[in-house]
This record gives sequence, C-alpha cells and structure tokens, in this order.
Amino acid sequence: MTAVTDTAAVPVPPAADRAFTPPSLGRRFGALIIDWVLCLLIANIFADPTRDGWAPVLVLILEYGFFLGLFAQTPGMYVTRIRCLSWADGGRIGVVRALLRGVLLALVVPALIMDEHRRGLHDRLAGSVIVDAPRPAR
Repeated sequence: MTAVTDTAAVPVPPAADRAFTPPSLGRRFGALIIDWVLCLLIANIFADPTRDGWAPVLVLILEYGFFLGLFAQTPGMYVTRIRCLSWADGGRIGVVRALLRGVLLALVVPALIMDEHRRGLHDRLAGSVIVDAPRPAR
C-alpha cells in the first residue's frame, strides 16, 4: 500500500522526471500526418496547395501556434493521445513558443535531430517536449 500525499497530485515536470519515457515516433508521425491533411484541406479554401506550397505550411504554423499555445494539443495530437508541454515546468508552452516550434518544424531538419528524450531541435529551442496525454476518465 502506498501513502497518498499532497505532492503525489502534483505532476513532475519532464525535465525533472528520471522515469520520463517519450511517446513513440509512430504516434508523433501519425499526429503530424493528421494535422498536415487538415492543413491541406484548410489551405485549399484560400489557395491552391499544389501551386501555392506556402499555404499549407502557413496554416500548419498557425495551427501549432493556436492549438499548442492554448490547449497543448493539435487535433492530430488529440487523436494520437499525445501533447506538447514545457520541458522545464510541464505546463503549456504558450502561443509565442508554439509559433516558434511550428516555424522550426516547418523547416523539417530540426525535427530529425533528436536527443535521448526524442526532443527534436525544434523542441529544444522552444523548450517543449511531447508527452503522453492522459486517457479520459470513464
């Protein structure tokens, strides 16, 4: 039997959690694919994504800024049950850092350079990390 204390209710920030295990790359990639398809559909409203390649990229950056900044999850992350939190304190990263993360992710290369916590260069520069999202209570 384990004792329940007040500190047990406070989540440990990923940076301080020695047992932190990042979600699989498959779930992260799945979330990105879902988000990219949504961005293509939205960009199709105001531009031709096959001719104007900037349109879906811009939508992706704005999607990340809005959803990650305010809710810590994009629609794709919601479906794959992951979220993006601050590495240092485990809270939301905010709109500005989410936009920075989106811009860096759009450059692709930073995402390919990962550390042992599967934090790409875009995550390290934005001070973020991808973690498992809690399952909804039934």
